[in-house]
Amino acid sequence: MTKNEIADVLNQIAVLLDLKGENPFKIRAYQTGARVLESLEEDLGKIIAEDRLSSIKGIGEALVKKITELHETGKLEFYDELSSSVAPGLVEMLEIPGLGAKKIKALHSKLGIDSIAALTKACEDGLVAELDGFGEKTQAKLLTGIKNREAYGKRHLWWEAFAVAGPILEGLRALPEVHRAEHAGSLRRKMETVGDLDFIVAASEVAPVVEWFVTRHGVTEITARGETKASVRYESGLQADLRIVPDEQFVFALHHFTGSKDHNVQMRQRALSRGLSMSEWGLVPAEGEGTAKAKAERHASVHVATEEELFAALGLHFIPPELREGLGEIEVAEKGPMPHLVELADLHGAFHNHTTASDGRNTLSEMVGAAESLGWQYLGIADHSKGSYQANGLSEERLLKQVADIQALNTSGRFRTHVFAGTECDILTDGRLDFDDATLAQLDYVVVSVHNALAQDEETMTARIIRALENPYTTMLGHMTGRLLLRREGYQLNTGKIIDAALANNVIIELNANPWRLDMDWRHWRRAAERGLLCAINPDAHETSGLRYVVAGVNIARKGWLKKENVFNTLSLAEVKAAFARKHA
Repeated sequence: MTKNEIADVLNQIAVLLDLKGENPFKIRAYQTGARVLESLEEDLGKIIAEDRLSSIKGIGEALVKKITELHETGKLEFYDELSSSVAPGLVEMLEIPGLGAKKIKALHSKLGIDSIAALTKACEDGLVAELDGFGEKTQAKLLTGIKNREAYGKRHLWWEAFAVAGPILEGLRALPEVHRAEHAGSLRRKMETVGDLDFIVAASEVAPVVEWFVTRHGVTEITARGETKASVRYESGLQADLRIVPDEQFVFALHHFTGSKDHNVQMRQRALSRGLSMSEWGLVPAEGEGTAKAKAERHASVHVATEEELFAALGLHFIPPELREGLGEIEVAEKGPMPHLVELADLHGAFHNHTTASDGRNTLSEMVGAAESLGWQYLGIADHSKGSYQANGLSEERLLKQVADIQALNTSGRFRTHVFAGTECDILTDGRLDFDDATLAQLDYVVVSVHNALAQDEETMTARIIRALENPYTTMLGHMTGRLLLRREGYQLNTGKIIDAALANNVIIELNANPWRLDMDWRHWRRAAERGLLCAINPDAHETSGLRYVVAGVNIARKGWLKKENVFNTLSLAEVKAAFARKHA
């Protein structure tokens, strides 16, 4: 089994253990192991063969045995036995809003419910309302949740979620009762996809804020409404949650609900090592019995006005929200300031963009004009090659005509933005490029990408891409895995070997900023950049508005710990020209 397939099994084990009510630390160990595997760049088989798996942080002795068994046999007796002990329908019930593992366990043990169909019937018969901890309202909400499960259960692209969250946050901040407001959760951490929206508010009066929140245009359902909390559903199925807290709790609540879970666990452990108890309610002495909330009410909390002060109270430098994933950020913040991550203002242009010459929706001049309005020094045009017939790919003759048009545009003085002539050249099934070297030599740069035969096995696909990277005219690798978030998994390849080949051949790997792609995945960038790999944040824009996708690309670059010097398109126009000249020399 591949590392990703094994990671899927580990995540599924965590789900099953949660449904059985197992120890949370045991559950988290499997989740952590899955994340570590997904981030591996080195060949898992080699690591196992050299008996180095146990040396990787996050993989203990028990996981080593299970991962090895899965890798070598494709099966795991422990997983098979665990799966057989949990009714499949119980796992499916987790997709229903408002149903967690504890409630599902109660429904199963008290009513024998083991499927969504059985739950539906029990709700319709009024049996669920009679259970302790449920009631009529919960029963009605479960029925609604079942009805809308397909729409509500989907995650949403960060780009789309932010478009909804932005106006909500702006509106909250404009309310006279609101002192401070921020969005939190995976949206604030800039994850690729978002399950729901979280808003943390400090306000002098609560009722007007809740009323404004639940009556906004586009709200189709109020799923919860209390004195300090509210949840609503929007037309897209996106849920938004509001929490209102006192001013003195705002920073603690913001940090807690920003997450991630692993980051928060590590922060709480750090607080305990200093004799403190940390929660969404405050940072207080750890001694005493009771819940974190009760402790916070009994003791004066450490006063902090900002998250910077909260981290400082635990002996840490400030950790940007994007890095709060429990992947070593706390250890770095303990030693000194966090790296200054790349910012949108650092970008001076981008290289993977399309025009109406292939499958774009705007002309060359329109794309350049849009780049100039963004203040970019340069814009690269990389229309599809002839092999992408479905995208109206350019023949050699059409490509060279475009090169001449670009040269004429540059000398015309119409735009301050310089245009580089490139191509998104198809990587053919055997790794050859779609244009010959004589044609490629007439371009400023070449982006190479896979667009067909996506079902090739890992070994074949990896060899195919490496051969393309070895072509002396290859400048950048486009959308490395070909994934489409929430639509299609990436094709099979060995990420570590691709990165090795890019470094060996002085090839840049693209961070495709299209919100559906965000490829190469952020989990691989930190280690790759430390080894010297350069990133190009490219919007893969097919229309003028698509150039702004670089915002999403910068988000992911920051999650990948990338600094300005790790990103090729932070170079000035003169520096890029010089780099392209060296590539052709």
